[in-house]
Amino acid sequence: MPATEVNPSPAEPDVRTARRPASARGSDFARLSRRVAEAGLLDRAPAHYYVLRLGLIGLFFFGGWAAVFVLGDSWWQMLTAVVLAAAFGQVALAAHDLAHRQVFRNRVPSEVCGRLVGNLGIGMSYGWWQDKHTRHHANPNHEDLDPDVNPDVLVWSKDQAAAASGVARFVGRYQAFLFYPLLTLEGLNLHAQSVRALFQPYMKKRGLEAVLLIGHFAVYLAIVFSVMSPDKAILFVVINQALFGVYLGNVFAPNHKGMPTLKKGEKLDFLRKQVLTSRNVRGGWFVDNAMGGLNYQIEHHLFPNMPTPHLRRAQPIVRQYCAEIGIPYHETGFVRSHVEAMRHLHDAGAPLRRPAGAV
Repeated sequence: MPATEVNPSPAEPDVRTARRPASARGSDFARLSRRVAEAGLLDRAPAHYYVLRLGLIGLFFFGGWAAVFVLGDSWWQMLTAVVLAAAFGQVALAAHDLAHRQVFRNRVPSEVCGRLVGNLGIGMSYGWWQDKHTRHHANPNHEDLDPDVNPDVLVWSKDQAAAASGVARFVGRYQAFLFYPLLTLEGLNLHAQSVRALFQPYMKKRGLEAVLLIGHFAVYLAIVFSVMSPDKAILFVVINQALFGVYLGNVFAPNHKGMPTLKKGEKLDFLRKQVLTSRNVRGGWFVDNAMGGLNYQIEHHLFPNMPTPHLRRAQPIVRQYCAEIGIPYHETGFVRSHVEAMRHLHDAGAPLRRPAGAV
């Protein structure tokens, strides 16, 4: 068994490990953190890294829009819609790094840039996403506390399936087969959730968030419908938003889907809570860049402020430490990560496929 495939079938071994008393393990993360700090991996990334990365993303984004104007009323614009979907995904990953203060040390510049690239750039509320993502990091894969595993459309465990109703009950039966088609709606869902969040009490600077969101939708639609005929413009929007959702889903789904979920009363120390519920994805430089470093999900969850270029260097330290203290560390390839996630979704929906009255 390769060293990185510590747990190719993670659910059962991880759950047993998860039930170890947390009280005896309180200093494990502190020891790991010292090792990582001594390697200099908690330091700020060199300034040129984010200048170069954000600069390239900016060129990608604005270059895509420049192509829209150059091509004009042409069916070739559908190819531009694909390119801009990828650019939108990269902008979303940049907003993620800004929210974690990986780019700027201080809150104000992080929030200013985060709202510009999130709200104005791609129509994603920075305040909504930051609140949701913070709760996810605090309790990853917790069925009661992690908003990313709410059973609103999909169910993530057999317990959720047994209690499912409405859309989740209908979709959950065949959710493994419907997962990728549903991702085509994720871009629209992101916009809808962003607008809905403007009316929530937790939202800060809601006026600014609203103005920037409205600005994005107005400029986006004005450009598309002024440059293209209505039929091309509509198809452009459909392709662009559908593939944007697919891109985001393929970045975030492999990280936790198919890993163990936690329930009320199950308590873990910080180290185990983050490692046991996360999956790393191999794939070299292409996957590293396409996923914005989030393929090193275990390291990112342990050290969320760690700059992206340091995650790859932290991986062997974290993996070795987990082996030393007996914590399963799960890493696999990109395709395999999706197979595991879909297998878990199909298994979780099993109670919904049983005939009425069956035990």
